[in-house]
Amino acid sequence: MSQLDCIIRAARIVTPQGIQALEVGIANGIIVELSPDISRSAREELAFEGALLVPGMIDAHVHFNEPGRTDWEGFDTGSAAAAAGGVTTVFDMPLNSLPATVTPEAFRKKQACAAARCIVKCRLWGGLIPGFLDQLEPLHACGVIGFKAFMSNSGIDEFPRSDARTLLQGMRIIAKLPGMCLAVHAEDEAMTAQLAAQAVQAGRLDPASFVASRPIEAELTAIREVLELAGETGCPLHIVHVSCPEGVALAAAARRKGVDVTVETCPHYLNLTVEDLDHLGTLAKCAPPLRSSEVRDGLWQSIARGEVDTIGSDHSPCPPELKAGRPFMEAWGGISGIQHALPLTYSEGLHRGIPAERLAALLSANPGRRFHLGPHSGVIKIGAPADLCLLVPSAGQSIHKSSLKDRHQHSPYVGQTPAWRVQRTWVDGKTVFVE
Repeated sequence: MSQLDCIIRAARIVTPQGIQALEVGIANGIIVELSPDISRSAREELAFEGALLVPGMIDAHVHFNEPGRTDWEGFDTGSAAAAAGGVTTVFDMPLNSLPATVTPEAFRKKQACAAARCIVKCRLWGGLIPGFLDQLEPLHACGVIGFKAFMSNSGIDEFPRSDARTLLQGMRIIAKLPGMCLAVHAEDEAMTAQLAAQAVQAGRLDPASFVASRPIEAELTAIREVLELAGETGCPLHIVHVSCPEGVALAAAARRKGVDVTVETCPHYLNLTVEDLDHLGTLAKCAPPLRSSEVRDGLWQSIARGEVDTIGSDHSPCPPELKAGRPFMEAWGGISGIQHALPLTYSEGLHRGIPAERLAALLSANPGRRFHLGPHSGVIKIGAPADLCLLVPSAGQSIHKSSLKDRHQHSPYVGQTPAWRVQRTWVDGKTVFVE
């Protein structure tokens, strides 16, 4: 028998069937053997007592901002943070970079940046914005993973929101493009703009006013609208960063009626609450905003019922001066969270009794399936790429700012003590991070 490149022994393996006591044999970047006792030799043998070997996260929602805004983040620092968080594949969103990824030329510029500096696997989203409908088919030919649209103001001038007409026309086109779906930021623009304007006019710029300006009903109104359009056009739909169980329930009901829709939520909605804004401030500002502890617990119940499809970090960093020292209503809304999305999800999920294989599906297998990465993506099984993450008990070790790999080293998770931490990450069998 030929020699293996690596054998991972003595770890508990999270497979689609659950946690199993198996050893993993890797050759040429592929998992070629799973057995309780691998007898073949290997160039490298590793043993990790008490550890949990999980599929690397496929994070379908990141903003690395390159080219054009690399002072916010970049493929070098963003992917370093990803690797340190057990993320082995990222899908970079089309906005924040300059130019926005709404033309083939912009796609190729960003693709070149990723190829030069990203240390994990990377795919790129294309954008659906007014005036660029004729670019959807050319972007599909370039190899985008899908398309992204905002139903409310994105905060980026180069990426305006899509009105109902743009959504309808765009979704008709996307429905005819093989393997494509539309990812939607679903908040109602009329409602959020009016409430925000009223708060600003009254001089209310505090966290509570921001949260009140983006209520759950703004999410639900937009979700209802886009679900109708998906049903009418047959366009596969992926609703991103859903912050409330009511939104999840709307999508689940539509799915039962035959609408091709999946739902993403994010670690910040599963770990933080609106009460945390009092001490975290603008570090935890995001849109939709953080919700109450009751809403957070309701999201976990949606996960337990199998109604949530994926978890994405929505890693959206910015320079500190766009956060610190600004009134809450005026600060940039985005959370730097890619480095801790996976360990926080496993820590909190296992604590709440969610099976490890369901957490692995949310973080890894389901994104691979939804976005057509192949039948072996996001799982630990023979024939799958060796995209792996080793989790070890944190032993009370909290998250320190000095350990952050993103460009500006600021995160609302600093000070938290998850039960698990990432010790090592492999992409195609090659170590890209080791603690």
